[in-house]
Amino acid sequence: MNVQIHPSAIVDEGAVIGEGSRVWHFVHVCGGARIGARVSLGQNVFVGNRVVIGDDCKIQNNVSVYDNVTLEDGVFCGPSMVFTNVYNPRAEVERKSEFRDTLVRRGATLGANSTIVCGVTIGAYAFVGAGAVINHDVPDYALMVGVPARQIGWMSEYGERLPLSLTGDGEAVCPHSGMVYRLTDGVLGRGEE
Repeated sequence: MNVQIHPSAIVDEGAVIGEGSRVWHFVHVCGGARIGARVSLGQNVFVGNRVVIGDDCKIQNNVSVYDNVTLEDGVFCGPSMVFTNVYNPRAEVERKSEFRDTLVRRGATLGANSTIVCGVTIGAYAFVGAGAVINHDVPDYALMVGVPARQIGWMSEYGERLPLSLTGDGEAVCPHSGMVYRLTDGVLGRGEE
């Protein structure tokens, strides 16, 4: 199998890691984890037992992907960003039965030091800015910033901000890819090219 695993990494028996993936220094992958092809796990990443990571994901240094987190294909997790799995943790109260599912859809970007509070869905190709705190679902292609995060715009699949209002309908073209996007009734999707 064509998987690069650094000698300092720990991959527990039973973990599945897809072809072409790279596991860097001091990573710990638990035995129940399912990791796709061509995934990069940066230095000091932790992947829990009940985690699914799709193909072509990049998880930068110092990220813990806790149980009940699912990353679809092409998700980018910036350095030191945080997932939670319990909404109201207390050291003295056992809440492992209260883990909430978190879903990050295809192509989304989670910026450095952002926090994703458990139980939310991050839409496809959404872009969460550095340091933002997400505590509610995020629409596809949304640009989110702040604490708590709020939507300030729209992003293309290429990662460029689109010149569209948050209200009303409209069309925009990504300057790099030429892809057309159409905003209809507050929902952004790909239009005719």
